[in-house]
Amino acid sequence: MTKTEIHSNRYINREISWLQFNARVLQEASDERVPLIERLRFLGIFSNNLDEFFQVRYATVKRIVDAGKGGKNELGGIKANELLDIITQIVIKQQSESLDVLECIQKKLEAENIYVIDENQIDSSQHDFIKRYFIRKVSPALVTIILNDLVVLPNLKDSAAYLAVKMVMSDNTKQFALIEIPKSINRFVELPKQGDKNFIIMIDDLLRHCLGYIFNIFEYKTVSAHMIKITRDGELDFESDLSKSFIEKISDSVKDRQIGDPVRFVYDKNIDRDTLEYLMSKMGIDDTDSIIPGGRYHNRRDYMSFPSLGRADLLYNKIEALPIKGLSLETSIFKAIEDKDYLLYAPYQTFSYVVKFLREAALDPKVKTLKITIYRLAQISHIASSLINAAINGKSVTVSIELQARFDEQANIDYAQQMEEEGINLVFGVKGLKVHSKMCVIEREEGKKLVRYGFISTGNFNESTANIYTDYTLFTADQRILKDVNKIFSFFETNYKIFRYKHLITSPHYTKKTIFKLIDAEIQSVKNGGEGLIRLKMNSISSYNMVDKLYEASNAGVKIEMIVRGICCLIPGVPGMSENIEVISVVDKFLEHSRVYIFGNNGDPKVYISSADWMTRNIENRVEVSCPIYDSSVKQEIIETFNICWSDNVKARLLNESQKNEYKIDNKEEVRSQFATYNYYLKKLEN
Repeated sequence: MTKTEIHSNRYINREISWLQFNARVLQEASDERVPLIERLRFLGIFSNNLDEFFQVRYATVKRIVDAGKGGKNELGGIKANELLDIITQIVIKQQSESLDVLECIQKKLEAENIYVIDENQIDSSQHDFIKRYFIRKVSPALVTIILNDLVVLPNLKDSAAYLAVKMVMSDNTKQFALIEIPKSINRFVELPKQGDKNFIIMIDDLLRHCLGYIFNIFEYKTVSAHMIKITRDGELDFESDLSKSFIEKISDSVKDRQIGDPVRFVYDKNIDRDTLEYLMSKMGIDDTDSIIPGGRYHNRRDYMSFPSLGRADLLYNKIEALPIKGLSLETSIFKAIEDKDYLLYAPYQTFSYVVKFLREAALDPKVKTLKITIYRLAQISHIASSLINAAINGKSVTVSIELQARFDEQANIDYAQQMEEEGINLVFGVKGLKVHSKMCVIEREEGKKLVRYGFISTGNFNESTANIYTDYTLFTADQRILKDVNKIFSFFETNYKIFRYKHLITSPHYTKKTIFKLIDAEIQSVKNGGEGLIRLKMNSISSYNMVDKLYEASNAGVKIEMIVRGICCLIPGVPGMSENIEVISVVDKFLEHSRVYIFGNNGDPKVYISSADWMTRNIENRVEVSCPIYDSSVKQEIIETFNICWSDNVKARLLNESQKNEYKIDNKEEVRSQFATYNYYLKKLEN
């Protein structure tokens, strides 16, 4: 791929940069330093990411093409129709690489006496087990669609996998059918162990083995089955029906997503041509859609739940989430944070402190009000049950719940309905803006006044993801900060009024302006003969305004260090444009999710934790909060953990003009930052 295909002179194209991030995930699946079953799970993450990419980003570019627009300005200097072709080429190449990785892993699994077998490798004892398993568990869950020219093909489910079946009948006519791979059954069926050998068959191959049972009413000579998958546009379209509540509109829109326009059709490259053409004709798919030839198996995202088989030696060592020094789960959190702020860094430290805070608020008779923002809840959420508990105990509970948290809409709808039934005051964000900020404030009656306590986070209040995502949460009783938090909840209720905030940086009204001021201060410091320093950690940077401002700072001589996990439209290290900017990306055991902004400020650093990446949507189209860190010990802790991540020379990749994801290599002592960060917190407990 040529340089002009990857980027214009100033920006990496957003979609291509995202695909390069997913290539880093695929690198983890390829990395022999990663335990074997974990490598399979990274392969699942790679596949899941790709599904979401097509549902969202590819679908967006396709809409630009379908609308007859070039989209060049929005897409980093590449025309939309050209970009679709480039994406397809990259994806085909990555899919091919991922198949090679899978084959390599499976060979190594066999060396560990773990065999993933197909329908042609089943022995007689396994046949008996599979037959019983199919009749009792699989057959009742099957949806099988018999196709003929008179029947209109029903809408295939988004991202579901199907076996496309062709039967050649006794009179040489052809009969086609589709079998939906049931999601209610684990994709990997563990067969009886034989000595030291573990055997697994995928449900796809189990179905291939049982085709005779499924189609026993048909008189056919031959039968074959190949996998297909369709991905649909993930955008939500809303009705204008005024009689429906907002919850009803979101719920209906989520259901309609299942019949959205197709944006990708993936098929087994060994499928018979007549079967492929028949299906494409039936589904109305043509060459303008992204048609991806793939391997025998699709929906490899299911590898994320590949069974452990009792083989701890093939998995990462489980870490025990640590306590926070000075903050107890057995005594009052409110009492502890009266005197100083505390920082939680999950998953290195236990997320239980967040739940404990809410449970204490729910039970404390002196707590009068509780306000919190919710973006993505866990499937079984102690956060939600604590909020309901608080309402039952007579507290005034306000929950701003984002019903448009992509792909988690239904879970949030279900919890919103439960909360509404318990008398919780629900706020569904602000029209035209997603509420992505992560914050909570309670008011407690102390003497004759109300005192506020709260927390602000970089991540979702979700117990499940807190075990995987790295995120900071600040517990504070700083009345200056919490007064601003309270104002934001007032904005939710009266969003026609724009509030002013003395301490928090908020989107959509103030983030760009305030960050530019902080950058300008570093530029001025250099002009005054001092040093300028900006250190940033985030998931993505795609706002051209923010990129251009960093280029300006670089040209002024400000040193800029960036840790960006995902999309990075900025091109670092280009003489005359970005020569003072370095960018690394760390992909490892945990998902780097925290957002941190550090400004040198002439040796007295200004430090912020934030919910906002530097993407246009976070700056202009969401309610986001960046919180200043005033406690000196917490500030130091964030700087030190940033330093550890910046020093990574094992799992850090260099992001640069080449987009090759080369590992950062230096002659210093080996630092694997996620492991080193855990050790950092272990030592803090010992001191």
